[in-house]
Amino acid sequence: MNQRSLTLNTGKKMPIIGLGTFLSEPEKVASAVKTALKLGYRHIDGAWCYGNEKEVGQGINEAMKEEGIKREDIFVTSKLWNTFHRPELVAKGLESTLNDLQLDYVDLYLMHWPVSQDADGPKFGDKFEDIPLIDTWREMEKLYKAGKAKAIGVSNFDIPRLQEILDKAEIKPAMNQIELHPFLPQHKVVKFCQDHGVQVTAYSPLGQKTEPKVSDDPIIKEIAAKHNMTPTQVILSWNAQRNVIVIPKSVTPSRIEENFHIAELNQEDIEKINGITYRYRCVYPPRFKVLNIFNDLGDF
Repeated sequence: MNQRSLTLNTGKKMPIIGLGTFLSEPEKVASAVKTALKLGYRHIDGAWCYGNEKEVGQGINEAMKEEGIKREDIFVTSKLWNTFHRPELVAKGLESTLNDLQLDYVDLYLMHWPVSQDADGPKFGDKFEDIPLIDTWREMEKLYKAGKAKAIGVSNFDIPRLQEILDKAEIKPAMNQIELHPFLPQHKVVKFCQDHGVQVTAYSPLGQKTEPKVSDDPIIKEIAAKHNMTPTQVILSWNAQRNVIVIPKSVTPSRIEENFHIAELNQEDIEKINGITYRYRCVYPPRFKVLNIFNDLGDF
């Protein structure tokens, strides 16, 4: 199952599982990327704001040399940070990422948040700019046309904001990357995306910092025991089975390997996990709450 891929609306195939690099320490992430690619991962997810793209690029380039992997066989995702939303800055955002990664292009480039932050302020500042999302998106389209990004998409977009882009875009988003795990399945958002030809990637697919932990849920533990799987493998398999790409983060070789071994669950298992009613959103920066980025939990 870990060799499955989904087809983007560009026709490009994207591996169902990738290595996430959010919060991965720069001094550890290059080795983690090399470990993942050696194990068989062919998808690496990163972002400018993570502050580790130089090391991610180092890991990719070293793995290509040492393992004989071709660039075209690795799917690399990055994201445009909020301080680059001004139309004249969008290309510079990608240029910075490509320079750090030591790559000529990314396979997927996402608008990280539907938020425009002060371009002259700090990376995580609380001053916002009134820049229409479609203005930023039109510059993303230019990056796609130039071949610098083989596909473009969004991240953290709710249905109304995604609909706005779909209505106005010349090139429709290929992806919406959102927080997804059994405590935040966002069934409504996932269905909307898939119905409109937009694939979905789950970040924090294991429910980073949920209380309680997703892996401690009795249903997850029961299914794991039944199939001789770990709770982590069950959680990732559930998302992958509903055609959602997963990008679990780790810098620990054993965890990277564990996460890669996803398997098909039966329909009874899927329905049990879908029946979990507890809800917990892990990622919602306090400074963004004034902008009402998330008005609900994405359920029907």
